[in-house]
Amino acid sequence: MAENLDAVELAMRKFGRWPEKTIPYRVKYLQYFNRGRAEGEMRDRAPKEYLQHVDDLRSSGRFEDWQLRQAEETLRWYCRRHLGIEQFERVLGAQAESFESWQEAMESTRKRIRVKQMALRTEQSYLGWLKRFAKFAGEVAPKEITPAHFGDFLTDLATVEKVAAGTQNQAFNAILFFYREVLGLDPGDTAGVVRAPTRRRIPVVLTVPEVTILLGELEGTMALIGRLMYGGGLRVSEVVRLRVKDLDFGQGQLIVRGGKGDKDRTTYLPLSLHESLRNHLDRVRELHEGDRSLGHGNVWLPDSLQRKYPKAAGEWIWQYVFPAKQLAVDPRSGVVRRHHVMDKTVQREVKRAAGKAGIDKRITPHVLRHSFATHLLQRGKNIRELQELLGHADVSTTMIYTHVLQRTAADDRSPLDDLCGSNSTER
Repeated sequence: MAENLDAVELAMRKFGRWPEKTIPYRVKYLQYFNRGRAEGEMRDRAPKEYLQHVDDLRSSGRFEDWQLRQAEETLRWYCRRHLGIEQFERVLGAQAESFESWQEAMESTRKRIRVKQMALRTEQSYLGWLKRFAKFAGEVAPKEITPAHFGDFLTDLATVEKVAAGTQNQAFNAILFFYREVLGLDPGDTAGVVRAPTRRRIPVVLTVPEVTILLGELEGTMALIGRLMYGGGLRVSEVVRLRVKDLDFGQGQLIVRGGKGDKDRTTYLPLSLHESLRNHLDRVRELHEGDRSLGHGNVWLPDSLQRKYPKAAGEWIWQYVFPAKQLAVDPRSGVVRRHHVMDKTVQREVKRAAGKAGIDKRITPHVLRHSFATHLLQRGKNIRELQELLGHADVSTTMIYTHVLQRTAADDRSPLDDLCGSNSTER
């Protein structure tokens, strides 16, 4: 078996395209998965053991999220490239056979989502897509669903309903989760799925004077939120989820935890906001102390953190920078606690401010992030540095701002202006 793993390690170095320093760890994941068994035996066992093995790693609590992703990526590569296995199945026994109704299947999906500690918004999205999938399946019961239904549904979204690529991707992830985690099936190669066309949109960008006017129309806490979004290039979901410990006044930086793609990054904490932020935190701390006196001072934490640090939920550094005005009942646990300000509240206030400012563009909070990126490029910021500040996995995503920059250059003008003169007027 050691000889076989040596061959796998050589193939991994040649074809895996992974950093050299990660290879020894990836080999250990394989050793743990194989447990000394022969390659022929693994070809028989892996299809039924892969999904359960990944679950065991996750539930053990011994691994960070990035380690789990690395392990799953390695094991899937090993099964598909080295063992030639394309489909995996979860051994669920009678449970899989008991889904006579879609209501049972949806409830099982809900439980599985919560076991994996996925966000409430993700739960709502996945269940919404599963409901649409059930409608598409018609009279077919969950226990009779096949991988072919997976491809047919996604193809129908693209060719009949004409959904955007992002919408189809949401459906893809939701239904794939249902197949793998609830039905115990892997649809395998999805090449037969007709994908919705991807369209690259030029982002809406404000000029510096327009940003000044827009931010000037925001009031109170919303003014602080808007300035942080523009000053650090934050998404609305990132700014509302900031915790006290994420503000580093000494280094002048802001730490975004678990951003898009579950990635951490650092960005600017504008010096001009330090005083107002400190004053804001003083008020938030008074609110927190008041909640504690009423027995409601614990903030929400992921289950893994809650288990590791049982008292952290009540500590000041874990509190939200922008808490909601009212206490609320957690929809999952039933615990009364103070959540962060909602995304929709920020979106509504930014839209209201744009209306008051008289800016004739489609304004959302994300426009502040677009404007942050474009204005940094105008000041000469390197595209790679900007990629890090924005948290883009691929630099091609960041490159969209160079197209905006080209159109805003001082010497970039229509040839008509050369013919008519810069001072001419339309006749």
